[in-house]
Amino acid sequence: MSQKKVSTEQGDNNSSLLREEYTKGLDEETRFWLNEDARYFLHQALSTPVMNVLSRTEGAYIYDLQGKKYLDLHGNGVHNAGFSNPDVIQAAIQQMQEQLAFTPRRYTNIPAIQLAKKLVEITPDGLDRVLFCPGGSEAIEMAISLAKQVTGRWKTISYWDSYHGNGFQASSVGGEEHFANGQGPMVPGAFHVEFPNYYRNPWGLTDPRAIDEEYLRQIKIILKRNPDIAAIIAEPISATPVVPSVYYWEEVRKICDDYGILLIFDEIIEGFGRTGKWFASEHFVTPDVLVMGKSLGGGILPLAGIATKEKFNVLQHRSIGHFTHEKNPLSCAAGLAGIQYIEKHNLVENSSHLGDYLMGELNRLKENFPVIGNVAGRGLHIGVDLVKDPGSKERAESEAEKIMYDCLQQGVALKVIEGNILTMRPSLVIGKEDCDLIVEVLHDSLSRL
Repeated sequence: MSQKKVSTEQGDNNSSLLREEYTKGLDEETRFWLNEDARYFLHQALSTPVMNVLSRTEGAYIYDLQGKKYLDLHGNGVHNAGFSNPDVIQAAIQQMQEQLAFTPRRYTNIPAIQLAKKLVEITPDGLDRVLFCPGGSEAIEMAISLAKQVTGRWKTISYWDSYHGNGFQASSVGGEEHFANGQGPMVPGAFHVEFPNYYRNPWGLTDPRAIDEEYLRQIKIILKRNPDIAAIIAEPISATPVVPSVYYWEEVRKICDDYGILLIFDEIIEGFGRTGKWFASEHFVTPDVLVMGKSLGGGILPLAGIATKEKFNVLQHRSIGHFTHEKNPLSCAAGLAGIQYIEKHNLVENSSHLGDYLMGELNRLKENFPVIGNVAGRGLHIGVDLVKDPGSKERAESEAEKIMYDCLQQGVALKVIEGNILTMRPSLVIGKEDCDLIVEVLHDSLSRL
């Protein structure tokens, strides 16, 4: 097959020359296992072949076979309570020792009920019913199916450049070509609009309200011609991240109420303290359906789900979940322990406090390095937008990749999104000294650049 350009929308691809150069510098044992991995796993642009082999993960850090330690600012979003959290591991061990690691369908178990009750307590007021599933893609499928069944409609509005998973319906509402092209016809009725971006709005506007109105107009145009929309699906804060105004989401909430549309917030990444609140929606408005995943499993087991309103508990004639591991007691015990750890150690407050501190330090770097065009985020969900020129805002993609690998060599593992944005999503267990390490390493990398 001919070599095709690979999208960098969701992350760095594994076929670049810098990736090849980085892996050449690894030791012989690591390269052996990398070759074994590449030998047996299907190759994917954003996955296998991989870049390194880990020996353990602990707290906010990951360790490779050479014993090198990295402050991980990616973690696939599962590490809010820290990697290998001892409380979570102990809960899982105890659950297995009780010989209740799986519950067949038609039965329930106490860990699943306790986790459901805890989620009703910590999610925004009014979200009183939950449903579990193995992963985030399936949770998105459940949320959309619920909206379609409740409204009797089948069309959706979601956002370009968004990622909601790899299920067929999830890929359809997702806004990335990488996960949809070549699949043939996708789920019909999936309309897309642009996510509000104040730094990169296409009109060159500077007034946030005027920018919001232009983005809202895109939704109104679709609704004028397609009034039979079942749901609007979005991350309340994008993965990039871009933080919309409160006004924007209040207006979308009004549109949903006026048209009888369900508002679905995908908080698979932003939930469980990531943005300085339990859920990012708390910065804005309460959705009709809140989608959870990643850190819901305590960082050690896959678990996802939805929370919704009591009035939508009306589908007794349908099954939108019905997964084998819907109420897996092992996953639920781990998830509950993870949430309790976040509560006990005030990690939501830590995310808010350290997020403000880190954002301030990154903005100070911006004053000295013109390659930093913008710093955005909320809590410990931060993006640094690198540009070739502050005036044109041209994306500095090659520079971002160089920075990423340079930071790796210094023990800080970043992720690059959209080709040029350094994303920082560390574990919520980090301290001020970890934030200082991030700034110091990034300063050194920018200086070399």
